[in-house]
Amino acid sequence: MTEVTLHIYDVTNSGSDKTNNTIVQINKIFKDGIGLGGIFHSAVQIYGDDEWSFGYCERGTGVFSCPAGKNPMYTYRECIVLGKTNCSVFKVKQILMELSREWSGNSYDLLSKNCNHFCDEFCERLEVPKLPGWVNRFANAGDTAMEVAGNTALRLRQAKTGDHIS
Repeated sequence: MTEVTLHIYDVTNSGSDKTNNTIVQINKIFKDGIGLGGIFHSAVQIYGDDEWSFGYCERGTGVFSCPAGKNPMYTYRECIVLGKTNCSVFKVKQILMELSREWSGNSYDLLSKNCNHFCDEFCERLEVPKLPGWVNRFANAGDTAMEVAGNTALRLRQAKTGDHIS
């Protein structure tokens, strides 16, 4: 059995110090202050000194690794031990190869297919608990809001044209 660690970062890669500082303040208030969540990047560490995550790129896989806790694009926040897995080094490499094929960089979506969704999927395959709910709460809320808005717009169009689907 080996330990699986989740590394959490504040998303501070906007290119604007003002925006980055605002995100850090939002995270302090909403996560640290009232426990709801914030705007975070996450990565999973298992077997070794690297962490694994997912991000946007035009071609190829969006799955990447870097030294644990040292992603240069974000501000390191904390780590959480998620549990222990029975997966061997070989099995973990196999899982990462599968995920690399399934998670293309151009499929990245901030609300519905981001680094936190990737880490959830990775943890599920490692058979350890998924990420705490607060890590991806803002993206999940945004995705739900987009779905509700889309369904509402569809119903309004159907009402206008008289095409009702039950």
